[in-house]
Amino acid sequence: MPLHKDDPKSVGGYRLLDRLGSGGMGIVYRGRSRSGREVAVKVVHAQYAEDRVFRARFRQEIESVRKVSGAFTAPVVDADPEAVRPWMATQYVPGPSLADRIRERGALKGTELRLLALGLVEALRDIHRAGVVHRDLKPANVLLAEDGPRVIDFGISRAAENHNTLTETGQMIGTPPFMSPEQFTDARTVGPASDVFSLGALLVFSATGRGPFDADSPYLTAFRVVHDAPVLDGVASPLRAILERCLTKEAADRPELDQLAKEFADALPGADTPDTMTLRSQVLRAVEETVGGAGPAHGTRPPGRRGRRARPLLMSAGTAGAVALGLLWYLTLGPGFSDDSPSPSSSSARSSRWAAVPTGWGPWRTTTFETAPRGEVQPLAKDVGAPGDATCGTYQDAVYCVGNDILPVRLDGRTGETVWRSSLATAESGESELNTFTLLGVQDDAMVVQQTVFKGASEAGTSVVALDTESGAQLWTRRVNSAAVDLVMADGLVLTTDTTGGLATARDPRTGTDRWTVQLPAGDYCQFLTAGSGLYQHCFPDDETRSAEVLELNRTDGSVVRRLKTPNGSGLLGAVDGRLAFVLMDGISGPARLQDVTFDEILLTDPDTGASTTRKLAKTYVGSVTLAAGTLWVTGADGQVTALSPLTGKQLWQTRTSVEGSGRPTYDARTRTLYLASISGRVAALDAREGTLLWETGTHAERLATGDSTRSAVLPYGGALIASTPDGTVFSLDPAHPGRNPG
Repeated sequence: MPLHKDDPKSVGGYRLLDRLGSGGMGIVYRGRSRSGREVAVKVVHAQYAEDRVFRARFRQEIESVRKVSGAFTAPVVDADPEAVRPWMATQYVPGPSLADRIRERGALKGTELRLLALGLVEALRDIHRAGVVHRDLKPANVLLAEDGPRVIDFGISRAAENHNTLTETGQMIGTPPFMSPEQFTDARTVGPASDVFSLGALLVFSATGRGPFDADSPYLTAFRVVHDAPVLDGVASPLRAILERCLTKEAADRPELDQLAKEFADALPGADTPDTMTLRSQVLRAVEETVGGAGPAHGTRPPGRRGRRARPLLMSAGTAGAVALGLLWYLTLGPGFSDDSPSPSSSSARSSRWAAVPTGWGPWRTTTFETAPRGEVQPLAKDVGAPGDATCGTYQDAVYCVGNDILPVRLDGRTGETVWRSSLATAESGESELNTFTLLGVQDDAMVVQQTVFKGASEAGTSVVALDTESGAQLWTRRVNSAAVDLVMADGLVLTTDTTGGLATARDPRTGTDRWTVQLPAGDYCQFLTAGSGLYQHCFPDDETRSAEVLELNRTDGSVVRRLKTPNGSGLLGAVDGRLAFVLMDGISGPARLQDVTFDEILLTDPDTGASTTRKLAKTYVGSVTLAAGTLWVTGADGQVTALSPLTGKQLWQTRTSVEGSGRPTYDARTRTLYLASISGRVAALDAREGTLLWETGTHAERLATGDSTRSAVLPYGGALIASTPDGTVFSLDPAHPGRNPG
C-alpha cells in the first residue's frame, strides 16, 4: 500500500517505502536502511505513545524480544522506545501472510499444513526460551516465506497488557478468535500455554478456513472461547485429537511444545516423502550417512540438536522436506541430547579438526563493566544498559575491548579476568555526556583507539589515542577530523588525519612518529583499507555520477603505486586470484560497508592493468560479508549463511542457522571453519567448504544492547574462541565442546 500523505518519510534513519498494514497497536511500514537493507518498521499509535506505563513495558519487552532468535521468527534489528512515537524494526520477510494465503486459495492440506505446524512449534519454542509469550498468534502474524513460516509481531501486545482487554474504543488487545481463555479472564496468569491454545486455534483455521470459536461479534467469540467446546468439523483424525488438547480450557492440561512437535510429525505425514515421515530410524541413518560421509572424526556431524538444519538435509530433501526432516532429527535425538554430549569419536574429532586450547585456559564469560584492579577501577557508566556497540580484538594472550561509554579495557584471554581499565574519559572529557571509543587495532604492544566526545548533541572533538598494552598508560594522542575518513591500522602503521580532515598521516603505533603524509581529495569520502599485501585509499566523490578512485599506496613513503577506477557505490572485499574484488551495491552510491550491505554484483579488477570484469549474481544479497580463502561468505539478518565464488559469481552453498543479525563471519584457516555470532551471543560453526552446520550455542549476552547488531564477533584464540556482543558481554568457548557453560 502507498504511504499516506501524513505518514513520516523516515523513522529512526530508515526511509519508509510503503505501508504493509495497520492494526490496533500501530502502523507497519516497509523501510530501507542506508545500506539498502529492507526492514518492517512498526510505529506505535499516539494513544499508546502518551501512556507512560505502556512505554515502560514496551522498553522492557523490546529487551526480552531481541533475545528471540530462530529460523521461524523475524528478529528485531532496531528499536527506539523513547521516540515521540515508539517504534521497532524487524527483518522484512517477503511473502504473504497466512491470512492472505487462506483468503486467496483456501485451507492448507498435506505437506503445506505439516510444515506450517512444525515451523510454528519451533518458532514458539524459540520465543518461549527467551522468556517471551507471544499473546497474539494469529494468521496475520504468520508470514509464509519461501523456506518456511515466520512468526512476527511478538512483544508489543504484552506491552499493552496494562490496558483493559477491551479498550475505550472497543479495540481488542489481541484477536478474540485466537486468544486463550485466560487472556479474557485473568491476564496476569497468561504464560506459554496461552500460545499453545492460540496455536491450536490457528491450525484449525488453517486446516478448515474457519476458527473453532467463530461468532458474529468479538464479544460472543470471547464467550465461546471461555465457555464452549471448540468446533472442529472438517479437521481429520488424528490431528483433531491433538488440537482438542491444545484448546482445553485449563492451561495446565495443554501439551508441551516438544510433545506437540512429535505428535504433529506423526499426525501430518508429508505427501511428498511419506516413508521418511514415519520411519525415524531411517531418517537418522540417512542423516548420519549424509553428514558423516567423511566420518565423524572430521567434525561434520553436528554435536548437538541444532544440527537439524545441516545443509545435507537441504540438498537431499529440498526446502520443504528439509524443515520436516530436520525437526524429525531433533525428535529422534531428543531434548536431552546436549551440545556437549560426547560422540563415539569425540577424541578423534579434537585431533582432526580442532586444535588444542591454550595451557591454563578454561571456558569463561564476563563483561566490560567488571571492577578493574588497575587504572580506572569502575566502568564509566553506572547503568550498564546505556553503553553499547562494544568491539574487541585479541593480541598475544589478552583481549582488548571498547565501545560507547565503554572505556578501553584489557581482559586475560585465559580466564576472562579484567587486567586494567583506561582512565581516558576521566582525563580527557570531564563531564561529557557520551564517549564513543572505536578499536583501530592492537600492534607493537600498543592498543590504538579512536575517541569521540559528545556534549549534548554536539561533537566536542575526536582523537586517536595509543595505550600501552601492559599498563594501560597513554603513549600518545593526536586530534583528528574523521568526518569524511575511515581510519585503519595495519602492518605497523596507523592512519590519522589532521584537524581539517584534508591530510592523512601514517604513524608508528607505539610511538606516534610520523612516517609519511598524503593529501586527501577535497569533498570526497575516503576509506583506508588493506587487501592482500597492499594498502589502499578508496575515495568517493559527492557527485554520484562520477566514479570512485582507488589508490594503492607504498607503505614505506605513501607514494601512489597505481590508480584504479571503480563505480560509486562499491566496497573493497580483498584480493582473490591476483585481482581486487569489490561488491557493487544495488542502486546506492558512496562507500559500501561490509556489514549489512546490499549487493548484486562483484567487480574483479587486475591491479596491474586496470582491466575489470563484473560478475552478475543470480539474486541480490543482503548481509555482512567476508572474503577469505577464495570464497565470499554472506551472513543474512535471518541467520542464513551463503558461500559465493567471487571469480564466477556462482552460489556454492547456503545454510540456515539460528544466528540472526550477526556481524561479519570469521574464517579460521587452520580448522577450515566459519564462525558467526548474533547480538544475543549465539555462536555457530560451519564447515567452510561444505556449509555443514557443525554446532550452535544458546545465548550468552547479558542483555540486548541498542545500536549496531553487526558488531558481534568471534575471534580465534589458540585452539579456543573468544566472542563479544555489542552490550559488552565477552565469553570464551572450546569449539570441540561448545556446550560447556562458560562460567
